Amino acid sequence: MYKISLLDKSPIAQGETAVSALSATVNLAKRAEALGYHRFWVAEHHGTSELASSAPEVLVSWILANTSSIRIGSGGVMLQHYSPFKVAEVFNLLSSLAPGRVDLGIGKAPGGLPRATAALQVYRSEKPEFETQIAELSAILDNSVALQRDDSFAFAGPQPPFTAERFLLGASPGSARQAAQLGWNFVFAGHLNGDSENLRQSLETYREESGGRSPMLALAAYASESASDAAEQVSELKIFKVFLDNGQSVSLGRRDQAEDFAKQAGSKNYRIEERKPSVLHGTPDEIHAELARLAAAYEIQEFILEPPAVGADRRLASIELLSRKPLSAAA
Repeated sequence: MYKISLLDKSPIAQGETAVSALSATVNLAKRAEALGYHRFWVAEHHGTSELASSAPEVLVSWILANTSSIRIGSGGVMLQHYSPFKVAEVFNLLSSLAPGRVDLGIGKAPGGLPRATAALQVYRSEKPEFETQIAELSAILDNSVALQRDDSFAFAGPQPPFTAERFLLGASPGSARQAAQLGWNFVFAGHLNGDSENLRQSLETYREESGGRSPMLALAAYASESASDAAEQVSELKIFKVFLDNGQSVSLGRRDQAEDFAKQAGSKNYRIEERKPSVLHGTPDEIHAELARLAAAYEIQEFILEPPAVGADRRLASIELLSRKPLSAAA
């Protein structure tokens, strides 16, 4: 049996506001708790009018205050923008406010266009290495609960009874290896990278190098009473992948965003491909059948499902439908 958790990006529907988008996210979290989902995570995105969650730690604190038992966390904090010490302080404080309920998910991507990234890092003289940052964050978190604190690290208070559970979000064997070496959980971002061979290699790398720990898999998923309705709802979803002349590639939600990304990055020779996002869709039975297949094939014990941006009511209906089957081994 596998557990199911949720990830939400607080999408702002056309004609709506950030206020209504964030309210929908909180409502989704409250309903997820009542339905028996294991975790509820929120994302971090910058410089966009389509997503409302720019500061996941703030949203996490509000959702914790509006729920009582479900684990709440970031999926994830984009560490390249921040001091590892400050991230440790924030999540130690959250873990002291809601002991045993806080998850810290860390991501490597910037989560926004180049101009927003530059604004977030305006006081940095040079871009830090992600590997160095996450190793420092891990050590600071370890040190905050150690009986004998290492004097080489400042104490990131307050000292919670339980530190946040730690997750590295990635989509490569390299990220899987790094998570294993740090002793962190690994979440493969299948909702962003649907390449099956890369998935296999990444999950196998984590299991082998972590001593047999089970990785997690994030997927976009939408359930409806009718398979044809589910297909129709996701058929309008698009992503635009921009390929820059420096070899970098990024997926955006609109063509104009992809063009803006290239221009802000200073790329003159770029190309944009319109693609269909990878969304697992169908009836609840069809989706659970595919989750069961993936769980057996890759030894997955927990899935993180992201309802796509099909409207607040449909996202809520989707998680209701998927909850008709037991959502965890505990259930």
